Amino acid sequence: MASVNPLSNPKGVKLECELCHSPAFIQCPDCKVTYYCDVDHQQADWTSIHEKICQLLIPVRAAIPFLTSAEERAHSAEQLLQRKTYLIDLTTKEAQRLLYEGRHVDVIPAATHALSFSIDVHGLTSVELVPVYLILAEANIGLGNLTQAEEYLSHAYWTVLKTTECSNLIRSNLHRNLGLLYSAKGEFEESLRHLSNDIYYASTVSGPKDISTAGGYFHMANVFFRQNKMDIADSLYSEVTDIWHTHLNRLIDSQIRSSMRIGPVCFDDSDQEGIDENQKAEALQILSAIYDIREQAAKKEPANIAKVLHALAMLHYLRVDFKAAHELGSKLLQLTQQLPEDDKSDSLTLFMESIERKMSAKPTTQSRIAKPL
Repeated sequence: MASVNPLSNPKGVKLECELCHSPAFIQCPDCKVTYYCDVDHQQADWTSIHEKICQLLIPVRAAIPFLTSAEERAHSAEQLLQRKTYLIDLTTKEAQRLLYEGRHVDVIPAATHALSFSIDVHGLTSVELVPVYLILAEANIGLGNLTQAEEYLSHAYWTVLKTTECSNLIRSNLHRNLGLLYSAKGEFEESLRHLSNDIYYASTVSGPKDISTAGGYFHMANVFFRQNKMDIADSLYSEVTDIWHTHLNRLIDSQIRSSMRIGPVCFDDSDQEGIDENQKAEALQILSAIYDIREQAAKKEPANIAKVLHALAMLHYLRVDFKAAHELGSKLLQLTQQLPEDDKSDSLTLFMESIERKMSAKPTTQSRIAKPL
């Protein structure tokens, strides 16, 4: 890490820390365009996001060469915009992934980069900033920094209020985060009001049985759980499990039938979309939490535990973690011995056979995905 003396900067040039905007004293030796106040902030940024974007920052932050023709200048500006847009997408997705994994401290640097580039590209009042505000708010709720979370949510709320171009998906996520904030503050009725709005707006986009709506049901169930209203919480946890189980089962069934070439392979719009990495991380967080609650319940319901176990096994299968899928599938097979014959499924046998084939197959080298310039 190269040292920087603020007193030696050219007149009018103020080098600031990437994370806190304090005067910078050290520089990243690789990209040479990123600065920090101390080693702790450098390490925090590296762990979170900088390792992935270090070289991508060079053409974005390097001095723009003098270009004589208008055509060259327009081309250079278009390239710069494309690079910044790519960085917004990359840093936002990485921050969201870290959030689903519960790594709230690591979320902050990645989301801070996303916010900085979003402001640069879209301006301070754009609704495009709202998803990043919400990520930063949720991370701060997870860290217990409720005042900071309220500040980000206030920015998001007023941005949404002042625009007519806001999608219902963004409104859904805004109300979800407000629900989480009020839940953290112990204001459960206000939390439930916002989570109800979350479910309503999500339902208008994808329907009440879609995986994008399931998160609202899950957080609402957590509120009822904290209020010791176990019957309501239990029914909502079951709803969430059913939604994810149905979605994952459809994807797995299509994969197995396609690989074995048996029966018709039916694809609908959701099959075409599949499930992305952030959705997998969200599903893992939600289903794992529900499984723990089911396992720790005073009165265990084998059918409920079996369904969430099956969903988790299918999720790990799609994450290409066949060892975890097999372990959960084996637990599921043992548990099904306690269920009535009507509740047992032949598809589970096909699923376990598919896992065993995948585990015995030789690993293939994944192809590299080229990054845009």
